[in-house]
Amino acid sequence: MTRTFKALSALLTYPSTELQEAIPAIREVFASEPILTADAVAAIEPLLAEFESCDIYDLQERYVLLFDRSRTLSLNLFEHIHGEGRDRGGAMVDLLETYRAEGFDLVGTELPDHLPVLLEFASTLPLPAAREILADAGHIIAVLAERLTRRETPYAAVLTGLSQVAQASTETEVAQALLSEQDDDPEDLEALDAVYEEAMVTFGPDPNAGCPITRDILARMDVPARPANA
Repeated sequence: MTRTFKALSALLTYPSTELQEAIPAIREVFASEPILTADAVAAIEPLLAEFESCDIYDLQERYVLLFDRSRTLSLNLFEHIHGEGRDRGGAMVDLLETYRAEGFDLVGTELPDHLPVLLEFASTLPLPAAREILADAGHIIAVLAERLTRRETPYAAVLTGLSQVAQASTETEVAQALLSEQDDDPEDLEALDAVYEEAMVTFGPDPNAGCPITRDILARMDVPARPANA
């Protein structure tokens, strides 16, 4: 089990009081597993400090503005490649089969391509295999890191650290094409509604059933991460 990926997964979920209380444990994970560079860990520290010191409602509002109301910052990775088209459903079926082949079963409401879910899966793999999985999504992770850096948000450090682990770059043709898209304005509700008027592909648990929950992720940071087969 690689607890670093589990800790990064928790940091990218909807903020909760459980997450705030777990920040010291997350710091310990980063210190005990030298997967992230010292510079990457130092860059993430401002985000950890904000989780400890800021009002939970302010943290939640920022998260929603960034990741829920900005399509170009969506943590659902296939959305950046397939949008809400039918190809996305097929890609998620393939990803779900990859999870199941390794004995990893989804138990929450998020879709298989949600980055925190992918990181949860990566945490159950040997490090070389985890790096390979992240490298497959590396161009999207690198693009998210660049877009978050433009927004001057401390979340950028998490994606930048992941980009380094995956050895990802924005210099690829796919990454450049994604970066050529105009960033969303989360305050422009009319434009946001227009984006999501496209037909939705329903897959697995209802993605609108509720906010991501960090409790289970945090609870499993110190126990075997691989769920039992259904």
